[in-house]
Amino acid sequence: MQPPDPAGSRITLNGRVPELAELAFLGQVNYGHFTSMQVRDRGVRGFSLHLKRLVDATRELFGSTLDVDRLRSQIRQIVSVDEAVSLRVTVFSLALDRALLERPVTTDILLATSAAREPRTAPLRVRSVPHERVLPQIKHVGTFGLFHHWRQARQAGYDDALFVTAEGEISEGSIWNIGFWDGARVVWPRAPALPGITRQLLDAGLRASGIDTVVRPIHLDQLAGYRCAFTMNSGSVGPMIRSIDEHDFRIEEDVMRLLATAYAAQPLERI
Repeated sequence: MQPPDPAGSRITLNGRVPELAELAFLGQVNYGHFTSMQVRDRGVRGFSLHLKRLVDATRELFGSTLDVDRLRSQIRQIVSVDEAVSLRVTVFSLALDRALLERPVTTDILLATSAAREPRTAPLRVRSVPHERVLPQIKHVGTFGLFHHWRQARQAGYDDALFVTAEGEISEGSIWNIGFWDGARVVWPRAPALPGITRQLLDAGLRASGIDTVVRPIHLDQLAGYRCAFTMNSGSVGPMIRSIDEHDFRIEEDVMRLLATAYAAQPLERI
């Protein structure tokens, strides 16, 4: 394993220092999936959900079974006991043959740590854009469309992009899920999107605290029915959304505190 870096940045492939050609293979083939998590005291909120995401995607993309015990061992190897870091787990296959893509293959595990992420707190102004990800239920490495639309939104003076279907039904943000507050409960969009780990944990926390949640179609022309909107990403609830296109939302700190409390109530799971 590489020696610790002051910024917490390290990388391993199958538990060892990767070779340049191996990293180049991933960059050139660009076929795989990943999950990102925030590690605190060798624990992660929703760690079992991250594992399930990786196991399910490995089966769907490669036709093989991910060795979870091997993965746990490699994560323990790269993460120090008292460290707070961001960890990305990428699963791909050096054995993948483009002439035999139908064949099940063994997979390789790329781990990368970086300094613990500081969540953004300033509310976002987002622009809606028609875009539907390929296999939206999978957190795959095909991120060109996400960054392209995010970049275009920034060039137009917005903070980020919000994806909608061709019919204007809201699905997800560039690299985040979205939720809405109608004054009494949280409403999740129904359109196909990545089932984010933070969203799943927040939903469980809200229900445990007596706050109702519901999934329903949300179209751009229905935004007036919601008081607040907020984002969720890896290990972070928020920031809130100030506006979608020309529609403004309230910024209510008590709602943000309610969401943060419900999420924080979810326990750290040992790696």
